This record gives sequence, C-alpha cells and structure tokens, in this order.
Amino acid sequence: MSSDVFQHQDTIVAVATAPGRGAISLVRLSGPDAFAIAAKHVRHMPGEPRLAQLSGFFRGSEKLDEALVTLYPAPNSFTGDDTVELSTHGGSLVPNSIVAALTESGARQALAGEFTRRAVLNGKLDLVQAEAIGDLIDASSRAMQRAAINQLDGGLSRRLIGLRDKLLELESLIAYDVDFPEEDDGPIPRARVEAAAASVLELLDQLISTAPVGEIVREGAVVVIAGPPNAGKSSLFNALIGRSRAIVTDIPGTTRDALEGVVDTGKWPLRLVDTAGLRHTDDRIEKLGIEVSERYLSSAEVVLACAENVEGLEQISGAIAERTGSPMIRVRTKADLVANSEYTPSPVISVSAETGSGLKELLAAIDSAIDQRQGILPHDLPILTRVRHRKALEAALEEVARFLEAWRSQKLPATVAAVHLRTAVSELEELVGTLDVDAVLDRLFSSFCVGK
Repeated sequence: MSSDVFQHQDTIVAVATAPGRGAISLVRLSGPDAFAIAAKHVRHMPGEPRLAQLSGFFRGSEKLDEALVTLYPAPNSFTGDDTVELSTHGGSLVPNSIVAALTESGARQALAGEFTRRAVLNGKLDLVQAEAIGDLIDASSRAMQRAAINQLDGGLSRRLIGLRDKLLELESLIAYDVDFPEEDDGPIPRARVEAAAASVLELLDQLISTAPVGEIVREGAVVVIAGPPNAGKSSLFNALIGRSRAIVTDIPGTTRDALEGVVDTGKWPLRLVDTAGLRHTDDRIEKLGIEVSERYLSSAEVVLACAENVEGLEQISGAIAERTGSPMIRVRTKADLVANSEYTPSPVISVSAETGSGLKELLAAIDSAIDQRQGILPHDLPILTRVRHRKALEAALEEVARFLEAWRSQKLPATVAAVHLRTAVSELEELVGTLDVDAVLDRLFSSFCVGK
C-alpha cells in the first residue's frame, strides 16, 4: 500500500496554533472518521456545518475543557476531507490533552504540513498556492505578505496554467498539420506556429524577469551603512530598526563585524547592515571586520555613505565607489550637532539618530533608489519568490527556445521538434502540481508546521 493511500485513510489531528501561553488554541481533526471520533468526546455536536457550538469535551467521564466545535463536511473543507475544528483554551496542557484523547480514539498525530498536503492531493490547492501558505506564515514584510496573498489567490497559478494552455494549443497546431496535411484549409502556415512560439517565449521571459524582485521581496534588499569609524553608523542603524542592536561608543572601531536588521518600509523590505568603519588599521581583528564590510558592499542593493561633515562625505564616497558600483546615498549624520547655518549640499540627506529628523526622508530615498534599479514593485502582477519557480520556468524557456530554433531552421521533423514543447508543458505542470510529484510534495511540506 502506498504512503499516500495510507495517509488518506488515516484521520489526523494536531494543534494548529503556535505553542506557548495564549487565550485560545485550535485543534484540527481531519479525515474520513473525523466526525465519529469527535462525537466520542464532544457532548453536544453541532447540528449544522460551519455553525460553532459550545460544548464540553470529555475523556471518558473526565471533562477536559469547554470548547467551540465547528464541523466542515467534505469536500467543503480546507483539506477536502471531513474536518472538525476545536477552539479550546490556550496554553499547553489543555490542547495537548485533547489531542491525546482524540488519538486514543483512532486519530493519528499529523505530520508536518500534512493538512496542506491533503488539500493539494484533494485538488483544493495547487503546489504554488500551498507554497504561498508557507510564505504567508513566514512573511516578515508587507511586500512579502502581498506577494503571498496574490499567489494564494491563484494569481501566479493562473499565469502558469495560461502559459501551459498556449503550449498545448501550439502542440495541437503541429499535430493537426502532421495528421491532416491535405485538409481543405491547407497546411498550417509556418509563420503562425513561429509567432505563437515566440509569444510564449516572451511571456516566459517576462515572468522569469520578476525573479530578482521576488528575491528582494522574500529576503530583503541589502542596504549597507558604510563610512569611517565613529561616523554615527551604529546610531543610525539602531534608529532605523527601532531598537538597540549595535554598540554605540565614541571609540573608533567599535563595530568589528556586520550586524543585520530588517526594516519594513511598507514598500520594500530592507536588510539593513551596519558594517565596520572603513579605514587603514593595523588591528588584525578590525581588518577582518573591514573585509566583511567590503564583501557586503559588493552585493549591496543600496549603500548609505555616512559622515559627519561635507569633507568627510567626499572622502568616504570616493572610497566606497572604489569598492562597489551599487547606488549610493550620501548621509550626513549627527544633524542635531550641526549649526543651522552650516551648508549641506543637495542631494545629501541630513539625519539625526538622536532626534529622528531626516529618517523618513532617508527611507524614502532608499525606496526610490531600489525603484530605479529594480522597477516599481507591482502590487497585482505575479512574481517569482522561490528558486523552484525560477528553475522550472528557465527549463521551460530553454525547451521552447530549442523548439523555435529547430522550427526556423527546419532541420528536424515537426514531430521531433514538438518534443521540446511537450517537455516545456511537463515543466509547467510539475511546477503547479498537476503531475504526480511525490518527491516535490515531500520537499515542500517538510518545512511546514505540524498544524498546517
């Protein structure tokens, strides 16, 4: 008996809320025997689907809790199987004792991601939507939240299915021409097939081009704070992330390693990096910190060149330009200590970590610099946020390109050239999950929490 059949026959149970102290915990029970198992413990089962019923939950004669019980009959549930959700009191003991009672009555403890896996196998979600659930749970920025919700709503899936359908239409044109070459309409014009393939190639390329933006949305844009020692870099870092992470002293060379913090501007998620001061030093440990700083500079999306005065900004800007070609924003720090009459040239941004002045302008300038480099972040356009997506689409793109090359050169029979189209279709189907892809499911759901 296959593992999938075994899993489908089991009724599974798990606590679906995070461990720890809280007011409410959710226990989820799903499978063919979910209602029967729940009825052994719930004193008053709900009379209608989706109608929450307050009831005592018993293990034999012992009352474990008063819980809200809701029934979701198949197929109209998250998993597609009969499902019972028990909203119990929180903490650890109450929900876990309820899970223990349900397992004693025939349920099995759910594996990581098994509820979502069943939703995929029962056709309630496709693989891309299932990944979006994990992304939504792990989202650390509003940009990632929006991207995950778009994928959960099927935005990317619809785009991928549309591409697959275009490839299937192209396959059907070639098959028709091969099978019925002497129909009244004559052979299919070669230019028509070429134009259709070129169109799919362009659409694939457009989608793949969103991968760099997707990586920033998922991981955050690296924004490096660079400058000489004691230039106020660590104070600026702390002010931007809203809490003290970096040690702030008047002693040059305090920061010996890079510190990272996430800032969510509402537009782009930023991975803010506080680096060691750039200067010549004989201190071996400080030299290592400066080497780390230089590595971050080489991969930065934006660099904040920081100094206390105009002369210092000119010097550090030149030193940074020698180490990276990334966009640079010149930042004059410690603005609260600068006399009002002292001139600050544009486009230098003056900030004060002490008073908070200039911080909003600085974040807006960082967003603008990323916009110029990556393009405006689309709110409704599907973007690729996972390596798996990009690799599958790149493989499909390569197959369509090979078909187009063979079609134009006419070096291969149409039936042989069309094999490339079939492979491209398979790549898209495996990406969405319309094929039997047990290995992909195993990799995907192994990182999920148990209650999902």
